[in-house]
Amino acid sequence: MVTIADLREIIIMTHLEDEMLERVCSSVDVLTFNEQEVVFKQGDTADRFYMVKRGKVLLEQQMTDMVTVSVGAINPGHSFGWSTMIDEGYYTTDAVCAEPCEIYSIRSSRLRNMCTEDPLMGFLLCQRLLVILKKRYEYRTEQFLKVIQHHPDMEDLF
Repeated sequence: MVTIADLREIIIMTHLEDEMLERVCSSVDVLTFNEQEVVFKQGDTADRFYMVKRGKVLLEQQMTDMVTVSVGAINPGHSFGWSTMIDEGYYTTDAVCAEPCEIYSIRSSRLRNMCTEDPLMGFLLCQRLLVILKKRYEYRTEQFLKVIQHHPDMEDLF
């Protein structure tokens, strides 16, 4: 069983009040995965939100049959599968365990219901999600600009 103390180790949950975390605890499933095991594939229905307790999950995009690019690494305390919080869409990457993992998971329907029943909780989670997304966006923008800056056709412009 997941405790309030366990959830306090997850960054997106740190701003929730104890009563909110208590409700979340009862909805969390603890999942275990082996190294190289797939949590979800790009295009799968986004039906769960995930939080890493132990291990590392890589977010990957398949460029070709031979080339897979890692676009992010999710370490303990961090979350992934945000598509489930944004809409009832689909995951936009593959999530693959880089090592054995213990992952907390909440079904999207349950998470959305909790946020609807407690608008303050929904606001706090969305606020934290926006902070996380902003940081990831800034990081990816920085990566993109470095690639452009070092592209042979662009070097003369700099």
